[in-house]
Amino acid sequence: MGAGVILPMVRFAVDPILQKKGEGEFIKVAEASKITEEPQEFTFELPQQDGWYASTAMLTAWIRKDANGDIYALSPICKHLGCTVGWNNNKAHPDEYHCPCHGARYTKQGRQLAVAAKPLDQYTTKIDGGWVYLGEIVPNTVSAKEA
Repeated sequence: MGAGVILPMVRFAVDPILQKKGEGEFIKVAEASKITEEPQEFTFELPQQDGWYASTAMLTAWIRKDANGDIYALSPICKHLGCTVGWNNNKAHPDEYHCPCHGARYTKQGRQLAVAAKPLDQYTTKIDGGWVYLGEIVPNTVSAKEA
């Protein structure tokens, strides 16, 4: 009889922890027609649920299209020590991503040039109804296509 009373309470208490997390969720970030070959910084909100606590995280992506018109987005998190990279913000190294913390540098496609051991990660992307949607962060595949 005690289990009949306690089990529903336990289930209620841990229910948010047991719920499946949505996979493959995408967030609308930018109009596809406004994306150029020059990387642009876009900030967007990502709703989060931690147990019963709902919050919104502010994230950033560097979005551009390549010569074929394919759109991709890079994470601004440096692979050296996790600082935030900026585009074209170092006069000594123009047209590169640069990390101000320790001097890591990356190409337009996110391939590492100095300090960092790995390329910048990228977001999964999809285009729908003229909008760019970003999904989860995955290892960079764009830098491997670099000429």
